[in-house]
Amino acid sequence: MKFAYDIIKKPVITERSMMGSQNNKYTFEVAADAGKIEIKKAVEEIFGVKVQKVNTIKLPGKWKRMGVHVGKRPDIKKAIVTLTPDSKGIELFENMM
Repeated sequence: MKFAYDIIKKPVITERSMMGSQNNKYTFEVAADAGKIEIKKAVEEIFGVKVQKVNTIKLPGKWKRMGVHVGKRPDIKKAIVTLTPDSKGIELFENMM
């Protein structure tokens, strides 16, 4: 059994994700093997909000070079969480604006 903090790794703080927070959409980096239902339950447990829907995106890691050495950044999975209209906002994102 996974804990909520194992599923939600960190919030994604970008200009685009901040614009989405005005429409009750919040972006998080999540565990690669987490499903939408697990993500929904984890966000509701951690932040005490009601989630309407969850969209997920898998992003492959980029190949990077440093001289003759070649390496790959890790793959990540992002989740865009939409809250219900009557739900309060997430304070972590509200303080950024």
